[in-house]
Amino acid sequence: MEEFWNRNKGIIIGVTIAVILLITGLQHLIIGLVLIIACGFIGNYIYKNKDDVKKKTKNFIDKL
Repeated sequence: MEEFWNRNKGIIIGVTIAVILLITGLQHLIIGLVLIIACGFIGNYIYKNKDDVKKKTKNFIDKL
Protein backbone atom coordinates (compact mmCIF):
# COMPACT_ATOMS: atom_id res chain seq x y z
CA MET A 1 0.00 0.00 0.00
CA GLU A 2 2.85 2.40 0.80
CA GLU A 3 4.44 1.76 -2.58
CA PHE A 4 1.12 2.50 -4.32
CA TRP A 5 0.78 5.76 -2.37
CA ASN A 6 4.34 6.87 -3.14
CA ARG A 7 3.98 6.05 -6.83
CA ASN A 8 0.57 7.73 -7.31
CA LYS A 9 0.61 10.52 -4.71
CA GLY A 10 0.37 13.33 -7.28
CA ILE A 11 -2.54 11.76 -9.10
CA ILE A 12 -4.47 11.13 -5.89
CA ILE A 13 -3.94 14.69 -4.65
CA GLY A 14 -4.84 16.17 -8.04
CA VAL A 15 -8.05 14.18 -8.34
CA THR A 16 -9.02 15.07 -4.76
CA ILE A 17 -8.52 18.77 -5.44
CA ALA A 18 -10.47 18.51 -8.72
CA VAL A 19 -13.40 16.82 -6.97
CA ILE A 20 -13.43 19.47 -4.24
CA LEU A 21 -13.40 22.26 -6.85
CA LEU A 22 -16.24 20.67 -8.79
CA ILE A 23 -18.35 20.15 -5.67
CA THR A 24 -17.87 23.69 -4.36
CA GLY A 25 -18.06 25.45 -7.73
CA LEU A 26 -14.75 27.23 -7.23
CA GLN A 27 -13.60 26.25 -10.72
CA HIS A 28 -15.39 29.33 -12.07
CA LEU A 29 -13.37 31.59 -9.80
CA ILE A 30 -10.12 29.85 -10.70
CA ILE A 31 -10.86 29.99 -14.43
CA GLY A 32 -11.63 33.69 -14.10
CA LEU A 33 -8.39 34.39 -12.24
CA VAL A 34 -6.34 32.42 -14.77
CA LEU A 35 -8.02 34.29 -17.61
CA ILE A 36 -7.29 37.68 -16.00
CA ILE A 37 -3.64 36.77 -15.42
CA ALA A 38 -3.23 35.38 -18.95
CA CYS A 39 -4.73 38.51 -20.50
CA GLY A 40 -2.39 40.63 -18.40
CA PHE A 41 0.63 38.76 -19.71
CA ILE A 42 -0.63 38.96 -23.30
CA GLY A 43 -1.27 42.69 -22.99
CA ASN A 44 2.18 43.24 -21.52
CA TYR A 45 3.80 41.25 -24.35
CA ILE A 46 1.89 43.20 -26.99
CA TYR A 47 2.79 46.52 -25.36
CA LYS A 48 6.50 45.69 -25.18
CA ASN A 49 6.67 44.21 -28.71
CA LYS A 50 4.37 46.50 -30.68
CA ASP A 51 6.29 46.43 -33.95
CA ASP A 52 6.81 42.68 -33.94
CA VAL A 53 3.13 42.08 -33.14
CA LYS A 54 2.08 44.45 -35.95
CA LYS A 55 4.22 42.54 -38.45
CA LYS A 56 2.94 39.14 -37.32
CA THR A 57 -0.68 40.35 -37.37
CA LYS A 58 -0.27 41.86 -40.83
CA ASN A 59 1.31 38.66 -42.17
CA PHE A 60 -1.47 36.55 -40.63
CA ILE A 61 -4.18 38.74 -42.16
CA ASP A 62 -2.46 38.69 -45.56
CA LYS A 63 -2.45 34.87 -45.50
CA LEU A 64 -6.22 34.85 -44.97
